[in-house]
Amino acid sequence: MSGGASSPPGTATAGPSGGHPRHDLDPLLLHGVRFSVLAVVVSADKVAFAHVRDTVEVSDSVLSRQLTALEEAGYLEVSKVAEGRRARTWLAPTAQGRTAFAQHRRALERIATA
Repeated sequence: MSGGASSPPGTATAGPSGGHPRHDLDPLLLHGVRFSVLAVVVSADKVAFAHVRDTVEVSDSVLSRQLTALEEAGYLEVSKVAEGRRARTWLAPTAQGRTAFAQHRRALERIATA
């Protein structure tokens, strides 16, 4: 291990919960598609639905279902903007979504480096 204090082999660094870092994982983000979607969206102010769909390599219907879950949790804002004859869907991370993603990612890193 490099940098910072290291833990003895076979032990995990405790997370904010005080126990094993797995307890700090966000249950909603344990789903690979939801985690991947949020990873794409938190890297920008807003992202087009089609870009996320193509980046994460899922169908429209799969992405729509996962967006609903993330939006209901308050992690994303979904908006539709009329562009010509079509409505374009945009996704934007909320402050809560950015925080949840960062905490989940840190927990994963603590688990992986234990």
